[in-house]
Amino acid sequence: MKNLKTVVMIFTVLFTIGAFAQQTNRNRLTKIESDSVAIGYSKTTNIVFPYAIKSVDRGSQDILVQKAKGLENILQIKAAQRGFIQTNLTVVTADGKLYSFVLNYNEQSPQLNLSVNKIELERQEIYFSEESGNKEEIQEYSKLAFYEKNKIRGGKENRHEIKFQLNGIFIQNDIMYFRLIVENSSKIKYDIDQLRFFIRDSKRVKRTATQEIEIKPTYILNDVAAIEGESENTFVFALSKFTIPEDKYLAIQLMEKNGGRHMELDVKNKKIEKVIVLPTL
Repeated sequence: MKNLKTVVMIFTVLFTIGAFAQQTNRNRLTKIESDSVAIGYSKTTNIVFPYAIKSVDRGSQDILVQKAKGLENILQIKAAQRGFIQTNLTVVTADGKLYSFVLNYNEQSPQLNLSVNKIELERQEIYFSEESGNKEEIQEYSKLAFYEKNKIRGGKENRHEIKFQLNGIFIQNDIMYFRLIVENSSKIKYDIDQLRFFIRDSKRVKRTATQEIEIKPTYILNDVAAIEGESENTFVFALSKFTIPEDKYLAIQLMEKNGGRHMELDVKNKKIEKVIVLPTL
């Protein structure tokens, strides 16, 4: 009987150890395989991901990394230092997946175009940034807005021999195009410090801070730093579409660098609603 109790006790201990070992095995980290990528100093490597890139971490400052301009799922990589020591790159995409890469230097045979899901690059879907859209398309519509004959009236300020005028408002594919003319009738060059768009409160209540929201353009056609004396320039600003509440207005602010010839146009929603639809490309 005594021997039986001893056997049962030993069996119980062994069973407990085995169960603990199995649980430990289940709790072990799952290894994520790392792909090896060869990159160079004078060439850029493009990696296409199946979803938008949310996070990027490089293992060394010897690597330059950026998302392709206006695109959400293409990562561009190149060496910042020739012959760098092997390092790594970690990428997290919008679907919650983590990708790990081992980066090696190879100036002679860098890998230039890669797709992480093995789909042919030509068939890989491209995700444009919501803020920027298709930059090439926006540039073409900006040119259409520049040459469009339709105009709007009343949106101008004329002081200090500087005329600042909102000449047209257009729209296509959820992008609005504001055509602005700055005419310098003086003999003094007008250096532009900033030309910005804000949505502001129409009335300022005492003891209450005025709310001011800046709208940043995705593209500017004919973006110049100065207007020479006795000359003018026509800008086209591409902005994501918007409307203005009744108690607010759009302020378009032109500021002179190292000068005092500041201008501002106040635009109500009624004028915004008269937007002209550009013809489809």
